[in-house]
Amino acid sequence: MGNAQMEDEVTLFERDMKEFWIQFKISYGTEQNNQTSALRDLCKETIEALSEKWSKKLKEEDLMIDKIQEYNNEILQHSKYIAEKEEQLTEIKSKLNQEEEQQKNLTDSIQELKEELMKKMEIKSSKNKAAEEKVEQVSKIKTLFKEHLGLEMRRIHDEQLQFIFRHIDHKDPDKPSMCTLSINEQGDYEVTSCTPPLDCIAELQLKLRETNNFSAFVANIRKAFTALSYKQSA
Repeated sequence: MGNAQMEDEVTLFERDMKEFWIQFKISYGTEQNNQTSALRDLCKETIEALSEKWSKKLKEEDLMIDKIQEYNNEILQHSKYIAEKEEQLTEIKSKLNQEEEQQKNLTDSIQELKEELMKKMEIKSSKNKAAEEKVEQVSKIKTLFKEHLGLEMRRIHDEQLQFIFRHIDHKDPDKPSMCTLSINEQGDYEVTSCTPPLDCIAELQLKLRETNNFSAFVANIRKAFTALSYKQSA
């Protein structure tokens, strides 16, 4: 009986131990489940908060990227505009340089023309002065020639001087022999007509240009007309 009682107690103890473990497992499992659920909820809330935070941050970054891209586009447009204006400015500068060069060339050409005109005016003035001196020389001896050599001088068209010699032909003293003289563009004496023609007129003209001795030229012309008259009368 004592053994049976001990066996019952052992059985009871084992049963109680089993119940205790069952209850312990149930209790521990429930607590674990509760902790796991709480931890899962916390993680979920944390993840949602982080997701919302990073989603907002990503949106802000997207906006920032869009803004940066917009700024980049504006900078690109401004750079393009500046490049176009610089190109236009370069073209304008090039045109201005060309115009300045043309203006300089024109100024130089005008200055050259002025200098050339001044030289021509000086030459013309010098020639006019020489012509006036020669005309004056002729005028001074006009009376002398007329009185002593039967010579008459007339100023005709184009500033020419006509010499009319008389007393050449002893048969007809009033018969005129004429020679017309002018001053050419080079300022030299030039015989433009001679009546009657003299074979030596070119030689006398050359000698006059070389010596500038007008009196000798007139005297030689008279001698030539006289010689021709005697030749024709013979």
